[in-house]
Amino acid sequence: MIRLDQLDDIDRQIISELQMNARAPVADLARRLDLARTTIIARMERLEKAGIISGYTVKLGRDVLDPSLQAYVGITLQPKAGKDVVRRFNRMPEVHQLCAVSGEFDYVAWLRVSTPEQLDRILDEIGEMDGVIKTTTSVVLARKIDRGDAPRTS
Repeated sequence: MIRLDQLDDIDRQIISELQMNARAPVADLARRLDLARTTIIARMERLEKAGIISGYTVKLGRDVLDPSLQAYVGITLQPKAGKDVVRRFNRMPEVHQLCAVSGEFDYVAWLRVSTPEQLDRILDEIGEMDGVIKTTTSVVLARKIDRGDAPRTS
């Protein structure tokens, strides 16, 4: 399997452009990257065949369907509490992502809720879990850059 860091600069630039706008016309990509249209087409086909580009999609504005409040919660656990805490988080629909991380916290949870009151309730629930020592919450005020879930290439 090919990883993004194994691609050459041109492939990474093409992917980066497509991540920002998957509907960008080939002619625009060629102009921005100073390459021939045929080069862009051939490279995109090769990236698709190799499974590096697995599809193109429409990304709806999050606020169109989901005007939710978002918060990131850093969670510090007691030793050996991870498995039970993850099991409890898995049953909470407000948790959209839970990542084991290095650094100050053991986990970071991405929460989506409808109201500040619901966030307060969920944070209390997390703080009261057996094995949770400490939480630190940051509420998302605005998205300055949002490239979706796809990893960046540069």
